[in-house]
Amino acid sequence: MTDVLELQAQLEELRRAYRSGARSVSYEGKNVTYGSGDEMRAAIASLQAEIAHATGTTLQTIGVVRSSKGY
Repeated sequence: MTDVLELQAQLEELRRAYRSGARSVSYEGKNVTYGSGDEMRAAIASLQAEIAHATGTTLQTIGVVRSSKGY
């Protein structure tokens, strides 16, 4: 099983790449190229969930509610 510190390092590297607009990340001698921002966001969410599970914490979700009068 991957160490939590390694997962956090991978997450930070992936976030850094996403923010910069890059689609490739390298860590532990591996190079991963994502096809889209959606794929990167999914990988970020997956890593966050794995870290939360490993540390026994829960993920916090922020929701946005939008409404209109309908006319």
